Amino acid sequence: MAEIDHIVIGALTLEDGARYAEALLGVKPSKGGAHAGLGTHNMLIGMGANCYIEIIAPDPAQPAPPHPRLFDLDDASLRNMLEAEPRLIAYVASTPALDPLVARLGTSHAGEIASMSRGDLRWRMAFPPQRQDMDNLIPPMIQWEGERAAKHIRDSGWRLTALEAEHPDAQALRTALAGRGLGDAVKVKQSPHPRLVAHLRHRDGREATLTSA
Repeated sequence: MAEIDHIVIGALTLEDGARYAEALLGVKPSKGGAHAGLGTHNMLIGMGANCYIEIIAPDPAQPAPPHPRLFDLDDASLRNMLEAEPRLIAYVASTPALDPLVARLGTSHAGEIASMSRGDLRWRMAFPPQRQDMDNLIPPMIQWEGERAAKHIRDSGWRLTALEAEHPDAQALRTALAGRGLGDAVKVKQSPHPRLVAHLRHRDGREATLTSA
């Protein structure tokens, strides 16, 4: 069964993203690293052994990649929104059976599988092709090879309590998520405009909400 692996905050710079997260959650993100060849880098906030927050931004130390950056970071409309402030832009789901899932859905819907690594961490991912992700509401799927990254990130005390996806074609989104084993992991709502909403709760009782719009 698939589950939410991490949620993604987009920012124009990592410094912007770190300030945003600290102001909202009272937590300083941990150092992440660069996504070599993809033109991005990240910082991380742990939410227990199985989930975390990724803050992602274009990496000025890398040349512009020959393809669009992950999570539509090169999209002009998103960049305009991120100029106002960082925000939730996507999420990633984990599965123990990535190959059968991609074989069943087809690469035209699930995307091609790519192997990735950083230090001792190894994983494989399949990103839905652009315009097949229903505005980032259908997530990339990840399969960790060995321990998950969340186990290596300092626990912030925050937990993801609910993830909601709003879209004009709610039934199509429900069908797509159910086909990935996420029917119970994401609450789908009908809405005139696509939106992702993450509800968080801290062990001390504080609550926070992240939204994409």
